[in-house]
Amino acid sequence: MIYYVLQAHIFKTELKCAAFLVNFDKHQSPTVVFRNTSFQLAPKSISILSECRTVVFETAKVNAQYGSRTAKVVESLNDIHTWKAFKEPIPEDISKAVYTGNQLFEHLSMTKDETDYLWYIVSYEYRPSDDGQLVLLNVESRAHVLHAFVNTEYIGSVHGSHDGPGNIILNMNISLKEGQNTISLLSVMVGSPDSDAHMERRSFGIRKVSIQQGQQPLHLLNNELWGYQVGLYGEGKRIYTQEEASSVEWTEINNLTYHPLTWYKTTFAAPVGNDAVALNLTSMGKGEVWVNGESIGRYWVSFKAPSGQPSQSLYHVPQHFLKPTDNLLVLVEEIGGNPLEITVNTVSITTVCGNVNELSSPALHTQGKDPEVRLRCQRGKHISAIEFASYGNPAGDCTTFSTGSCHAALSESVVKQACIGKRGCSIPVSPAKFGGDPCPGIQKSLLVVASCR
Repeated sequence: MIYYVLQAHIFKTELKCAAFLVNFDKHQSPTVVFRNTSFQLAPKSISILSECRTVVFETAKVNAQYGSRTAKVVESLNDIHTWKAFKEPIPEDISKAVYTGNQLFEHLSMTKDETDYLWYIVSYEYRPSDDGQLVLLNVESRAHVLHAFVNTEYIGSVHGSHDGPGNIILNMNISLKEGQNTISLLSVMVGSPDSDAHMERRSFGIRKVSIQQGQQPLHLLNNELWGYQVGLYGEGKRIYTQEEASSVEWTEINNLTYHPLTWYKTTFAAPVGNDAVALNLTSMGKGEVWVNGESIGRYWVSFKAPSGQPSQSLYHVPQHFLKPTDNLLVLVEEIGGNPLEITVNTVSITTVCGNVNELSSPALHTQGKDPEVRLRCQRGKHISAIEFASYGNPAGDCTTFSTGSCHAALSESVVKQACIGKRGCSIPVSPAKFGGDPCPGIQKSLLVVASCR
């Protein structure tokens, strides 16, 4: 497939013309000639041309406020007596399966995207050999995650990766009893694709299951009688809701931390104030969370980023999900975690920052005016201090900053007058605002870092 780094998209009528010049290159800023006019395109950017000749907007010059968050623990859910646990039943009786078939069905065709989970259940008759050879279970799947159980005992999990191959493979030595054994495989998706070419050709779920007993011929199980259960038992019972939580028997948590496929529940009080509320789930593995019967999403903190840390550990709880007290928190944990280390946190934006160049595109509703730094604290807070302000050529960015060789002496006083005590403010990036041009001939910008309290 030919991939074009530079593209031009033109929209034209008899009277009007607009063009979009696109640069897909991540590093280069090429100069292109379009309709006899030269344009420099920033890396990974789109330039919009009015009448196909004048740049009116560049995505590389969008002015966006940067904010740093601070999370504060307001409640630790570490009281073992407030937690209850429920072990998800592992299906093992094919006669009770809702669907059966002598084939491996595709995942989404069974779940209809109403759940992430699909159970595949099969029976296998084991006749031990005299030499005590090992039994190897091999499963190939195109789902995102696979959990395997033999006779309801957990034996292991595998998962894919963003850049890995489409197939995931589980290879494990297993212990079987003489006679009939049940192999229960939980196929898990982490969401479903909603776009891309040839989606009708994409398939997910288990593709091949086999058992190898020593040097005996490979036993392929694909065409055995398979039973299917769509979703988890707890999902079907809606035990994450206040109304249905009592439909199953919850037990003391005791030794059920770090236990696969386990539901946990407790209650917590809503923090006082207007700050955002989040749960810190660093101690958990993979699963889903509900607050007062409302899902706040999946979590997968055990899948680490290249830095060695989870890509997300704080999970936002919308304020309208909460009551003042006795908020029901329910989690289903797939691979094992410790709910006793979950904390309730408030999250606030403590620092806001703007860094705008005098050549930046102004906000759409202020076209024709100078670019400006726009700062705004979250609801209930105001700008209490200006940590840094420099109009000129300040060095660094919103995280590390210092004045450069060009700096307007009035920078801090102008910004303080415009912003202190207000929830939000805007400061034009213009020499007239700062008592004149501090360094003619040098391209200037305004960098402001402010505290919100």
